[in-house]
Amino acid sequence: MKPIHTLLLLTLTTLLTSSTSHVSTFASPPPSTTTSLSEWKPARATYYAASDPRDAVGGACGYGDLVKLGYGMATVGLSESLFERGQICGACFELRCVEDLKWCIPGTSIIVTVTNFCAPNYGFTVDGGGHCNPPNKHFVLPIEAFEKVAIWKAGNMPVQYRRIKCRKEGGVRFTLNGSGIFLSVLISNVAGVGDIVAVKVKGTKTGWLPMGRNWGQNWHVSANLGNQPLSFEIMSSDQLTLTSYNVAPKDWSFGQSFEGKQFE
Repeated sequence: MKPIHTLLLLTLTTLLTSSTSHVSTFASPPPSTTTSLSEWKPARATYYAASDPRDAVGGACGYGDLVKLGYGMATVGLSESLFERGQICGACFELRCVEDLKWCIPGTSIIVTVTNFCAPNYGFTVDGGGHCNPPNKHFVLPIEAFEKVAIWKAGNMPVQYRRIKCRKEGGVRFTLNGSGIFLSVLISNVAGVGDIVAVKVKGTKTGWLPMGRNWGQNWHVSANLGNQPLSFEIMSSDQLTLTSYNVAPKDWSFGQSFEGKQFE
């Protein structure tokens, strides 16, 4: 089990300024490999242009460096009506441009992973600049993703979206942070429905301990778990449970990341 870099947090707060392997590509898989979890629904989408490479580091889900973690630029921030207070972090959506023959790129769609939150701006009305205000269903994409389905001049575009199953390479990743008896675990690279609703951790000297959601897909517990291998049990939003035994070795340390099993 090899350590992976510790992650940082940076929240997206402005507008306009994938899932294959680990979502580093924008190409949609063939229809036979895309498993839909919902029907197509209407929404709108805008984009942001990264002014600095470091803008790829961050997001309200707590994933940190999205490129190093494998998500690349095939990511999305959701409006409050879709974000579910962070529970939906890690879920995958397919988007396609509709209704505007001038700006849409025909026959295209993109697959993106939820990594961020688009905060409401109550200084504007829902139709006058408050794109992410309730009850709007709104997606904020990196310009690199937006331009796969529409011309950038389109701005605020009508789209259709549907929830799909995520496809990942490798196992679920557990990144360990904290200090002393406080353990915080970031869970990433989750296949299937992509989002996690419950987590337990177990040391060889303890029973199974429930973890609480801190924010996004960061989970925490206060317990003496040092100097012992750690196992994790996670439950996805479709109520499937995945148990990875002895994911972290006895000599694990904060800042390391380990790979467990994966959902089918």
